[in-house]
This record gives sequence, C-alpha cells and structure tokens, in this order.
Amino acid sequence: MAPKTRRSSYSRRAQYGTFTGYVVAAIGAVIGAVLLGFSLWQPGSFSGPRNVAADTVVRPVGEASAAARSGGQGLFDRIAGYLAAGGQNARLKEEVELARIRLAEADAVIQENDRLKDLLALTETDDKPIAVTRMIGSTSTSSRRFAYIGAGSRDGVKVGMPVRSPRGVVGRVLEVASATSRVLLLTDSQSILPVRLSDEEVVAFAEGRGDGLLQIRLINLGINPLEKGDMLVTSGSGGYYKPGIAVAIVTQVTDDGAVARIISDPAATDFVTVEPIWLPETLDSANQPANVPLAL
Repeated sequence: MAPKTRRSSYSRRAQYGTFTGYVVAAIGAVIGAVLLGFSLWQPGSFSGPRNVAADTVVRPVGEASAAARSGGQGLFDRIAGYLAAGGQNARLKEEVELARIRLAEADAVIQENDRLKDLLALTETDDKPIAVTRMIGSTSTSSRRFAYIGAGSRDGVKVGMPVRSPRGVVGRVLEVASATSRVLLLTDSQSILPVRLSDEEVVAFAEGRGDGLLQIRLINLGINPLEKGDMLVTSGSGGYYKPGIAVAIVTQVTDDGAVARIISDPAATDFVTVEPIWLPETLDSANQPANVPLAL
C-alpha cells in the first residue's frame, strides 16, 4: 500500500528541476529569436559558422549519400546490362543459326551449279541430247528398280533411248507418257547391258541384281582377268548405248566374273539427259522385253 505522504525533500528537487527546465527553455528560445533576427538583419555575419558546419557535417553526409546513390545506380545499370546482354545473346545465337542455314543452302546451290555445269559440258558433245530433265523419283525397296524423269513424248523421248548423267549410264527408257517417262535402271533384275573393260577388250554382260549392284558375267570363261577397282564401260554392242560410257566399278571378283558398283547412282542423281539411240537401225527392236539380252 502506497504511503499517504511524500518526503518534502523529494518534492523540492522535482520542483527545482521543473523550474530549471522552463528557465533553460525560455533562455534558448530568446537566444534563438535574437540569432534569427540578427541573421535576417545581417545575413553575412553567419557565413563563417555555416561554412564550418558545411565542411564538418554536411559534406561527409552528402558524400556518403552521393556514393550510395551512385552505387545503387551502378547496381541497377549492371542488372539492366545483364538483362540486355541476355537478349542480345539470344538474338546473336538466332542470327548465327540463320547464317549457318544460309551457308548450307549456299553450299547446296554451289553443288547443284557444279552438277549443272557437268551436265552442260555433256550436252556440248557432237550428239545432241533429246532432252535434259530432272529425275523426279526412283524405287529402292523392291527388286524392280525403276526411275521417273520429267520428260516425255512431247519432248521427243521414245522407248529404248539411253538415259545418263554426267557420271555415266543410268538406264534406258521403258515407257513414255506425254510429260514423263519410266526408266529401267541398270540395277533392275531384268536389266542386261553389254560392257567391257575400259582399257582392254574384255567383254561381258552387266546384269542387275535388284539390290543396287551389278553382276558381271564374262563371255569367254577361263582365267578371270577382272580385278577389284577395274572400270567397266559400255561396249556399244546392241546399238542402244554408244561405246565408252562409264557403267560400274568392280568391287568383288567371282569365279565367272565379278560384282560391281554402279557409278551413276540414281539416288545421288538430280539431272539426266535422254540421248538418241546410238544405231538407228535398232529402233525396230526397241520395244522388245527388257529381259531379252542384246546381241553382241
């Protein structure tokens, strides 16, 4: 329970403290008012103290604040730069990818131009081709190997005409429509072509196997003169193909001949020429079945 009366000494000290506080406040207010009035009357009189205060207090605080602002701006600038760099990097990657695609397309155009130049050189021979056209399709999964070209009867194409690329023989025309023709490829199982070695008078038949290769069968059996890497060309027998056109390269020697790889692969051929039959007198036999061997 609180005491009923307080000590008198405590009350006096509290009163003296309160009074002293009022007196000091009043004196401070009077001094402030005097200084304010004096500063309004003589503004230049306080320039010295203001300068000292600016040097000792305001300057450090201002420099610290400016440094903080500069650091903050630098941080935001770095963040903005990082984000901008990310976007630029993505754009550069896209541009590099597009440039790579354009470069690949340019290489493809260069290769096609080279093939067309080879084909142009082929057409500048004495025997002008009947037509220069694109190979528009070929079979590759069955034993029957056919191809289709974009030239037909309206272009002067007839059954039996040889079809070749700049690399060599592709086949001969089997059927003719108005704007397209079907070609019997050399690798067809019903195709038989008279051939010989390019540097020797060794004659043989090149028979299609239906698997993309040719079976070379010698006419004169005995010692097999064929060797791996030998090139076979058309012999001219039968009258369809003029002699000396590249046909195949020997890849494997057998007892009665060899297995050869066709030089003018239809899968890698874009453009071909349709040439006239070498000996016109063979036109009457041009429509004979494809599996009938041509006479040597």
